[in-house]
Amino acid sequence: MTKDLTEGNPFQLIVSFSLPVLGGNLFQQFYNLVDTVIVGQFLGKEALAAVGSTGSVCFLIIGFCIGICSGFAIPVSQKFGAKDYRTMRQFMAGSWYWAIIIATGMTILTALTTKPLLRLMMTPENIIDDASAYVRIIFLGIPTVFLYNLVSGFIRSVGDSKTPLYFLIFSSCLNIVLDLLFILGCGMGVVGAAYATVISQAVSGIACFFYMNNHFEILRLHKDDLKWRPHHFHVLLGNGFPMGLQYSITAIGSVILQTAVNSLGSDAVAAIAAASKISMLFCCMFDALGTTMATWGGQNTGAGQLTRLKTGLRDATILGSIYSIVAFFVLWIWGKQLGMMFVNAGEAAILGDVQLFLFWNGIFYIPLALVNIVRFLIQGMGFSKLAVLAGVFEMIARGVFGLVFVPLFGFTAAVVANPAAWILADCFLIPAFYGCYHKLQQWETANRRK
Repeated sequence: MTKDLTEGNPFQLIVSFSLPVLGGNLFQQFYNLVDTVIVGQFLGKEALAAVGSTGSVCFLIIGFCIGICSGFAIPVSQKFGAKDYRTMRQFMAGSWYWAIIIATGMTILTALTTKPLLRLMMTPENIIDDASAYVRIIFLGIPTVFLYNLVSGFIRSVGDSKTPLYFLIFSSCLNIVLDLLFILGCGMGVVGAAYATVISQAVSGIACFFYMNNHFEILRLHKDDLKWRPHHFHVLLGNGFPMGLQYSITAIGSVILQTAVNSLGSDAVAAIAAASKISMLFCCMFDALGTTMATWGGQNTGAGQLTRLKTGLRDATILGSIYSIVAFFVLWIWGKQLGMMFVNAGEAAILGDVQLFLFWNGIFYIPLALVNIVRFLIQGMGFSKLAVLAGVFEMIARGVFGLVFVPLFGFTAAVVANPAAWILADCFLIPAFYGCYHKLQQWETANRRK
């Protein structure tokens, strides 16, 4: 059930690995989309704005959790590529220890600071109570985020991208059923959507964990693997925290931008919420390529197959560029119609803003593809700390637009903030990759001389 990415045709391997990841991302975004559609259609545009206003805050916290789990998977994939399975399992054990500690601390901290943070972001008073109730429940589910993403990260590290897909499909279907039950059947409002998300994540994570232990002998921990090994914990922290910070630093810019959008009123918030959900669905391919390149970089770096790093970068970029062009034309032609999933046709102003957002984001999808491909490849190569700086550039771009341009030019400035962030990040990432590649070559040459 494992897959070795260090041998074989790179383009075929990247496609075969990324497609199941894409399927998983699509299902994950699909049930997020269904959440928003049900909220918008049955609870109204204020409820839609309430859920949408929490997006950047959720990305700030949940993104940090996902980034840490992705970082913990890097040493696992590198040791799998090097065929050092004993050390690989020791890194897995250390990941569990760190996950328990971090998840506990973050759950307590976020549960206590939810509403003050939303007030700091100038969330409109007519939606702040619903927004606070929704996001607090999401944050209480942080342990379930760690559980699923850690297990799926381990499974993908050994080359299996299909198994996490199956559990995401199951989770997506369960989430939709619970949405309908809690929101329509029980009349729970926006908190029903939050409970549905947390419960489906928990069930999926638990099922995935037991499946891994029963079907992946190579990933089954032994008693000796559970020992406390300070060096391994240091390595894990060195990979996990930079990747988590990368998400959070990027999200800080999104929080600043969301704060500026909040000042434009609940209609603007609703338009951004709807357009972002549509855009995230179309961006699943870029996330899939990023996940693929992290495993690609980890396995090939561990195996010393450095030339395959460049080949993988080339082939993934070709694949991402072709998809970007197709996605742009779909959004350009049918953007307003897609917006009608969230609000009725009479909300002309909101639908116009949705179409404007999708057009300006879609036309810059190739730079976004490069952000994901190059950043995650660098992380897989073992340079997580350097990849954090890409998040800093994104934060700067969104921060400047949120603090300066949105107050001056309104909604139009908000929709071009993301493209500006992607382009600025690429200006750093592309030279950074070649610098990291050159450093790996130097290390390999030095090791051969020894």
